[in-house]
Amino acid sequence: MGMGRDSWDLCGGCAGGIVRRVGALRRFVGGRAARSWVLALVVIVSCVLMVAAAAMPVSAMAVPTVLEAPEQQTVEILADDSARVDGASFGIIGFERLAKGTARASEGAPEGYRLPISDSAGLVVVRAPGEVLLHVDREVAAMFDLDDPSGAGLSALWSMVCALDEAGSMGGALLSEGEVPLRLATDSECVFGAFRYRFDARGDDGARYVTVTLANAEEGEAGLDAARAAGVDLGDGVLWCDFAQVVDAGNMVAKDDPGVVGEALAFFSSIDYRPFWVSLKTSGLALAISFALGLFAAWRVMGTSSRLKGVLDSVFTIPMVLPPTVCGFLLLMLFGQSTAVGRWLIAHGITIVFTWEAAVISAIVVSFPLVYRTALGAFESLDGRMIDAARTLGWSEVRIFCRLMMPLAWPSIAAGTVLAFARAMGEFGCTLFFAGNYAGITQTIPIAIYFEWMGGNTAVALFWVMVVIAFSFLVVWGINAYTARHQGYRDGAHVGVVARGGVREKTRGHALARSSAGAAADAGGSRAAAITSFDADMVVDDLESTGGDAAAIDLSALRELFEDGAA
Repeated sequence: MGMGRDSWDLCGGCAGGIVRRVGALRRFVGGRAARSWVLALVVIVSCVLMVAAAAMPVSAMAVPTVLEAPEQQTVEILADDSARVDGASFGIIGFERLAKGTARASEGAPEGYRLPISDSAGLVVVRAPGEVLLHVDREVAAMFDLDDPSGAGLSALWSMVCALDEAGSMGGALLSEGEVPLRLATDSECVFGAFRYRFDARGDDGARYVTVTLANAEEGEAGLDAARAAGVDLGDGVLWCDFAQVVDAGNMVAKDDPGVVGEALAFFSSIDYRPFWVSLKTSGLALAISFALGLFAAWRVMGTSSRLKGVLDSVFTIPMVLPPTVCGFLLLMLFGQSTAVGRWLIAHGITIVFTWEAAVISAIVVSFPLVYRTALGAFESLDGRMIDAARTLGWSEVRIFCRLMMPLAWPSIAAGTVLAFARAMGEFGCTLFFAGNYAGITQTIPIAIYFEWMGGNTAVALFWVMVVIAFSFLVVWGINAYTARHQGYRDGAHVGVVARGGVREKTRGHALARSSAGAAADAGGSRAAAITSFDADMVVDDLESTGGDAAAIDLSALRELFEDGAA
């Protein structure tokens, strides 16, 4: 904990008073021995005072200076993240606005509610409830004369910040709105109200954060426990945070207009595409598992008794009707430390919560009921007499399932499988609750949409929305195309049945010809003569050009069969 200037002054004053009094005591006592123990006493007392000053309450720390409302100046915005003011010796580059941080404990990260900022940011603005904290690094303030509360430099700086904040607000609240005091803080931390603000908190990896903790709380986990015990949400200390780099105005050059194509290329090159690949591999593996489990469950449930079937059907279907957050909470409880299963897994070195495996499990839970329900409905719609006939022919249950049930029920199963894949791709609540939001690991497209929007990156969020819409369109189009193709095949088969009726009428007339031909032939060659007189073109149905229904007859093989019989 740092010491305020007043604390050091108090320490020095007390030490000076003690030295003067000890000097008088030394003159009174006299002697070399007296001088030795007196000097030791001075050193000990001074050390005690320094420690006491370091441990003084936070109220003794310097309070940020209140600035009068700066006069707004005309700002030239050079790009989305840079601006300057005519006559000012400096400008702003690399401006970003953070709408939300996190207080989740993370290994190597500083404690408290934290917002990640650039390491080179010399300017940090924290919009707190009822006030605005403007932090300018000491070196930057000295370089551009920004340490004078009444100087023109702060007015120009504030005008740039307000202009860029409005450009990056995405329709949110603005710094220029609201009658709240503006406070200048040049120290790396300050205390105001119930919160302590640190503008240069560092993680173990060197990453820089703005953190918010309780003003009088201890460091580390104890401080977070104190905040929870007091019922204080540390996130309430920050509404949003702006940060930027302050540079010399001579080094700022207006960027050329890249045009529509250049802007599009720059936008697409700046997007993190990892959520797409995470969603794809998560949904793919989840679909493979859900497909196998769903078919097996539907097959086994179909042959159970009615009472047990109702229980199993309810258990397998309930994830489809439960809210996703409820499913995520139940999974978190099951695999966390709250249950024996979770404790056993953790004791054996198996961690599932907040991992990619948790994202896969979440996708399986929400997609499995779709495969199961569509497969069960397709199996139950099959003609039971056909299955019984297969059993009488000696077919095993596995053969009946693979060779009879699956081909007949496949159109419905395929449609349900595609819908299950789309459901797994679009899962949000269960995945966020159970697997968390870790970029490149568990951050899927729906989670990326939410956090990009919360972070003010509406354009990126809209891009992912369009990706999801396009994917959903392709899914629906694929289902409709497959259904139409299958329905057309079935309609063609129906027409084939009618056509075969016409073929039978034709063959009936030719049967009369065969009978008359047989009467004229001798007994040994009557069958061959009848087959010879049979016109091959008449036994090919009208659907032969489109695949037919296998009504064509191999006359050569049939003739050989009858000749062998006659012999």
